[in-house]
Amino acid sequence: MAGKLYGIGIGPGDPKLLTLKAYELLSRADIVAVPVKKYGEESTAQNIIRQVIDLENKTIVPLEFPMAHSRELLKDSHLKAADKIAGYLEQGQDVMLITLGDVSVYSTCTYVLRYVEAMGYDTCIVPGIPSFCGGAALAKVPLVEGHENMAVISSIKGIHTFEDALDRFETVVLMKAGRRMDDIGKILKEKGLYDKTTVISNAGMENEYIGPMDEEKEYGYFTTLIIKR
Repeated sequence: MAGKLYGIGIGPGDPKLLTLKAYELLSRADIVAVPVKKYGEESTAQNIIRQVIDLENKTIVPLEFPMAHSRELLKDSHLKAADKIAGYLEQGQDVMLITLGDVSVYSTCTYVLRYVEAMGYDTCIVPGIPSFCGGAALAKVPLVEGHENMAVISSIKGIHTFEDALDRFETVVLMKAGRRMDDIGKILKEKGLYDKTTVISNAGMENEYIGPMDEEKEYGYFTTLIIKR
Protein backbone atom coordinates (compact mmCIF):
# COMPACT_ATOMS: atom_id res chain seq x y z
CA MET A 1 0.00 0.00 0.00
CA ALA A 2 1.35 3.41 -0.98
CA GLY A 3 2.15 6.04 1.61
CA LYS A 4 0.44 9.38 2.09
CA LEU A 5 1.78 12.91 1.65
CA TYR A 6 0.90 15.41 4.35
CA GLY A 7 1.33 19.11 3.64
CA ILE A 8 1.77 20.68 7.06
CA GLY A 9 1.63 24.39 7.87
CA ILE A 10 3.91 25.05 10.83
CA GLY A 11 2.76 28.59 11.57
CA PRO A 12 4.45 32.00 11.48
CA GLY A 13 7.76 31.17 13.16
CA ASP A 14 7.22 30.60 16.87
CA PRO A 15 7.43 26.81 17.40
CA LYS A 16 4.89 27.12 20.22
CA LEU A 17 2.30 28.10 17.61
CA LEU A 18 2.51 24.70 15.94
CA THR A 19 -0.96 23.14 15.99
CA LEU A 20 -1.55 20.00 18.06
CA LYS A 21 -2.31 18.00 14.90
CA ALA A 22 0.92 19.15 13.25
CA TYR A 23 2.86 18.28 16.40
CA GLU A 24 1.35 14.79 16.59
CA LEU A 25 2.00 14.02 12.91
CA LEU A 26 5.57 15.31 12.97
CA SER A 27 6.34 13.52 16.24
CA ARG A 28 5.43 10.12 14.79
CA ALA A 29 6.80 10.81 11.30
CA ASP A 30 9.71 8.83 9.88
CA ILE A 31 10.23 11.12 6.88
CA VAL A 32 10.08 14.92 6.93
CA ALA A 33 10.51 16.86 3.68
CA VAL A 34 11.86 20.38 4.20
CA PRO A 35 12.10 23.30 1.75
CA VAL A 36 15.50 24.88 1.08
CA LYS A 37 16.47 27.72 -1.24
CA LYS A 38 19.57 25.80 -2.28
CA TYR A 39 20.87 22.32 -1.49
CA GLY A 40 23.36 22.52 1.35
CA GLU A 41 21.66 25.50 2.99
CA GLU A 42 19.70 25.32 6.23
CA SER A 43 15.93 25.07 6.14
CA THR A 44 14.14 27.81 8.08
CA ALA A 45 11.12 25.56 8.57
CA GLN A 46 13.29 22.71 9.83
CA ASN A 47 15.03 24.99 12.31
CA ILE A 48 11.66 26.03 13.69
CA ILE A 49 10.22 22.56 14.27
CA ARG A 50 13.46 21.10 15.67
CA GLN A 51 12.90 23.30 18.74
CA VAL A 52 9.89 21.17 19.71
CA ILE A 53 10.20 17.99 17.60
CA ASP A 54 13.01 15.46 18.04
CA LEU A 55 14.42 14.98 14.53
CA GLU A 56 17.30 12.73 15.61
CA ASN A 57 15.98 9.47 14.14
CA LYS A 58 13.96 10.90 11.27
CA THR A 59 14.90 10.96 7.60
CA ILE A 60 15.12 14.60 6.51
CA VAL A 61 14.51 15.11 2.79
CA PRO A 62 15.59 18.56 1.52
CA LEU A 63 13.63 19.90 -1.44
CA GLU A 64 15.20 22.73 -3.42
CA PHE A 65 12.87 25.59 -4.30
CA PRO A 66 14.99 28.42 -5.77
CA MET A 67 14.07 32.06 -5.23
CA ALA A 68 13.33 32.69 -8.90
CA HIS A 69 10.63 34.34 -11.02
CA SER A 70 11.01 31.99 -13.98
CA ARG A 71 7.86 29.87 -14.22
CA GLU A 72 9.72 27.11 -16.02
CA LEU A 73 12.42 26.96 -13.35
CA LEU A 74 9.85 26.93 -10.56
CA LYS A 75 7.73 24.26 -12.24
CA ASP A 76 10.82 22.13 -12.73
CA SER A 77 11.66 22.37 -9.01
CA HIS A 78 8.08 21.44 -8.08
CA LEU A 79 8.11 18.39 -10.36
CA LYS A 80 11.49 17.24 -9.05
CA ALA A 81 10.21 17.58 -5.47
CA ALA A 82 7.08 15.59 -6.33
CA ASP A 83 9.17 12.84 -7.94
CA LYS A 84 11.45 12.62 -4.92
CA ILE A 85 8.49 12.38 -2.54
CA ALA A 86 6.77 9.81 -4.76
CA GLY A 87 9.78 7.53 -4.35
CA TYR A 88 9.08 7.26 -0.62
CA LEU A 89 5.30 7.00 -1.06
CA GLU A 90 5.74 4.11 -3.49
CA GLN A 91 7.59 2.23 -0.74
CA GLY A 92 4.58 2.62 1.56
CA GLN A 93 6.10 5.42 3.65
CA ASP A 94 4.21 8.55 4.70
CA VAL A 95 5.94 11.88 4.07
CA MET A 96 5.42 15.11 6.02
CA LEU A 97 6.13 18.19 3.88
CA ILE A 98 6.42 21.26 6.09
CA THR A 99 5.87 24.87 5.11
CA LEU A 100 5.88 28.17 6.98
CA GLY A 101 2.52 29.73 7.78
CA ASP A 102 -0.47 28.00 6.23
CA VAL A 103 -0.37 25.61 3.28
CA SER A 104 -3.12 27.51 1.44
CA VAL A 105 -1.43 30.94 1.55
CA TYR A 106 1.35 31.54 -1.01
CA SER A 107 2.92 28.17 -0.30
CA THR A 108 5.09 26.17 -2.69
CA CYS A 109 3.71 23.14 -0.90
CA THR A 110 0.40 23.40 -2.81
CA TYR A 111 2.08 22.87 -6.18
CA VAL A 112 3.90 19.78 -4.95
CA LEU A 113 0.74 18.35 -3.40
CA ARG A 114 -1.09 18.86 -6.68
CA TYR A 115 1.56 17.03 -8.70
CA VAL A 116 1.79 14.17 -6.21
CA GLU A 117 -1.99 13.79 -6.20
CA ALA A 118 -1.98 13.73 -10.02
CA MET A 119 0.43 10.78 -9.79
CA GLY A 120 -2.30 8.88 -7.98
CA TYR A 121 -1.11 9.19 -4.37
CA ASP A 122 -3.21 10.21 -1.38
CA THR A 123 -2.58 13.63 0.15
CA CYS A 124 -3.73 15.58 3.18
CA ILE A 125 -3.43 19.26 4.12
CA VAL A 126 -2.90 20.30 7.73
CA PRO A 127 -3.55 24.03 8.21
CA GLY A 128 -1.27 26.31 10.17
CA ILE A 129 -1.55 29.85 11.49
CA PRO A 130 -0.95 32.21 8.52
CA SER A 131 2.04 34.48 9.00
CA PHE A 132 -0.01 37.67 8.69
CA CYS A 133 -2.41 36.48 11.41
CA GLY A 134 0.50 35.68 13.72
CA GLY A 135 2.04 39.05 12.94
CA ALA A 136 -1.21 40.92 13.54
CA ALA A 137 -1.48 39.27 16.95
CA LEU A 138 2.08 40.29 17.86
CA ALA A 139 1.42 43.85 16.71
CA LYS A 140 -2.02 43.91 18.38
CA VAL A 141 -3.52 45.15 15.12
CA PRO A 142 -7.09 44.07 14.25
CA LEU A 143 -7.08 43.00 10.62
CA VAL A 144 -10.74 43.76 9.96
CA GLU A 145 -13.56 45.18 12.06
CA GLY A 146 -17.25 45.70 11.42
CA HIS A 147 -17.93 45.88 7.69
CA GLU A 148 -14.33 46.40 6.62
CA ASN A 149 -12.83 44.44 3.74
CA MET A 150 -9.30 43.13 3.44
CA ALA A 151 -6.97 42.21 0.58
CA VAL A 152 -4.00 39.86 0.89
CA ILE A 153 -1.52 40.30 -1.95
CA SER A 154 2.09 39.52 -2.79
CA SER A 155 4.59 42.25 -3.65
CA ILE A 156 5.75 40.01 -6.50
CA LYS A 157 2.39 40.62 -8.19
CA GLY A 158 3.38 44.21 -8.96
CA ILE A 159 3.16 47.75 -7.66
CA HIS A 160 0.00 48.54 -9.66
CA THR A 161 -1.87 45.72 -7.92
CA PHE A 162 -0.70 47.12 -4.58
CA GLU A 163 -1.87 50.65 -5.41
CA ASP A 164 -5.24 49.38 -6.59
CA ALA A 165 -5.72 47.40 -3.36
CA LEU A 166 -4.90 50.46 -1.25
CA ASP A 167 -7.66 52.40 -3.01
CA ARG A 168 -10.27 49.66 -2.70
CA PHE A 169 -9.79 48.01 0.70
CA GLU A 170 -9.75 49.25 4.29
CA THR A 171 -6.98 46.80 5.17
CA VAL A 172 -4.22 45.60 2.87
CA VAL A 173 -1.82 42.82 3.83
CA LEU A 174 1.27 42.86 1.63
CA MET A 175 3.38 39.71 1.84
CA LYS A 176 6.95 39.09 0.65
CA ALA A 177 7.58 42.82 0.82
CA GLY A 178 11.22 42.83 1.91
CA ARG A 179 12.82 43.33 -1.48
CA ARG A 180 10.65 46.27 -2.56
CA MET A 181 10.46 48.39 0.56
CA ASP A 182 11.81 51.53 -1.14
CA ASP A 183 9.12 51.52 -3.85
CA ILE A 184 6.46 50.54 -1.33
CA GLY A 185 7.48 53.35 1.03
CA LYS A 186 7.14 55.96 -1.72
CA ILE A 187 3.63 54.82 -2.59
CA LEU A 188 2.54 54.78 1.05
CA LYS A 189 3.82 58.35 1.51
CA GLU A 190 2.01 59.53 -1.62
CA LYS A 191 -1.25 58.08 -0.33
CA GLY A 192 -0.77 59.31 3.24
CA LEU A 193 -0.57 55.76 4.58
CA TYR A 194 3.08 55.58 5.61
CA ASP A 195 2.30 56.16 9.30
CA LYS A 196 -0.65 53.77 9.14
CA THR A 197 1.54 50.82 8.22
CA THR A 198 2.77 48.09 10.55
CA VAL A 199 5.83 46.07 9.56
CA ILE A 200 6.14 42.43 10.62
CA SER A 201 9.54 41.00 9.78
CA ASN A 202 10.86 37.57 10.81
CA ALA A 203 7.97 37.08 13.23
CA GLY A 204 8.78 34.52 15.90
CA MET A 205 12.35 34.17 14.63
CA GLU A 206 15.70 35.80 15.28
CA ASN A 207 15.89 39.47 14.23
CA GLU A 208 12.15 39.84 14.72
CA TYR A 209 10.87 43.35 14.09
CA ILE A 210 7.32 44.47 14.76
CA GLY A 211 6.73 48.18 14.38
CA PRO A 212 6.35 51.17 12.07
CA MET A 213 8.06 51.71 8.74
CA ASP A 214 11.75 52.52 9.19
CA GLU A 215 13.80 53.61 6.18
CA GLU A 216 17.06 52.83 7.98
CA LYS A 217 16.27 49.15 8.47
CA GLU A 218 17.02 46.32 6.07
CA TYR A 219 14.17 43.86 5.74
CA GLY A 220 14.41 40.21 4.78
CA TYR A 221 12.20 38.00 2.65
CA PHE A 222 9.84 37.17 5.53
CA THR A 223 8.45 40.69 5.77
CA THR A 224 4.73 41.46 5.78
CA LEU A 225 3.04 44.85 5.91
CA ILE A 226 -0.39 45.58 7.35
CA ILE A 227 -1.83 48.86 6.07
CA LYS A 228 -4.99 50.21 7.71
CA ARG A 229 -6.70 53.28 6.29
